[in-house]
Amino acid sequence: MKIQKAHQAYNAKDFSTAFALYTELSQEGNADAQTSLAFMYQNAQGCEKNEAKSLELYTLAAEAKQPYALFNLAILYENGIGGVAHDQFKAHELHMEAATREVPPAMYEVALMLERGLGCMQNYSEAAFWYEEAAKRGHLEAFNNLGVLYKDGHGVVQDDARCFICFKRAADGGLAEGLYNLGLLYDQGIGCELNNDTALDYCRKAAYKGHAKAKEIIQGLQEDGKIVF
Repeated sequence: MKIQKAHQAYNAKDFSTAFALYTELSQEGNADAQTSLAFMYQNAQGCEKNEAKSLELYTLAAEAKQPYALFNLAILYENGIGGVAHDQFKAHELHMEAATREVPPAMYEVALMLERGLGCMQNYSEAAFWYEEAAKRGHLEAFNNLGVLYKDGHGVVQDDARCFICFKRAADGGLAEGLYNLGLLYDQGIGCELNNDTALDYCRKAAYKGHAKAKEIIQGLQEDGKIVF
């Protein structure tokens, strides 16, 4: 199939071939090709950057409910970039459409918006549902944020053991925020045996990955002469 050939060319970084094939397929009304072509215009791959063309193609594909077109269009509205006005309500609506079509980062974005009441009514239990859906599909930030909800008992029954599992999954995936949060649990003995050495180890790893708060803690301990990095 032509679309598979186009994807193969794109993955092999043969952007000129991919661009030509996606263009041809887009003109035939193929929503997957329109989404990929929009992405190429957005990122100047095999062509000049063209935000207007990118927006036009994402919008066309989103009308056909192409999952990643819905997600990418939502990101534009969420940030007010790519030729659209900032519109949280539109962004939430598009993310929700993408989330119900199995797009893990959209599930995460929907959860984040529900947790914070951005473009929608704040709803912790709905947020927890979508974080869990994204986490089931391996989304690290979703594991971390779900852990926070379990820690605080927001939208879910407060559960230290589940909080620990969520932070551990995020930390095992190398997420700086997950490493830091897991370190805090070990430091306080929440959901696990209290262990200051393990807490410090996770804090170091988070600092190494650029986590600002973890960096401050490590620096403070060094200045107090409590640790040697």
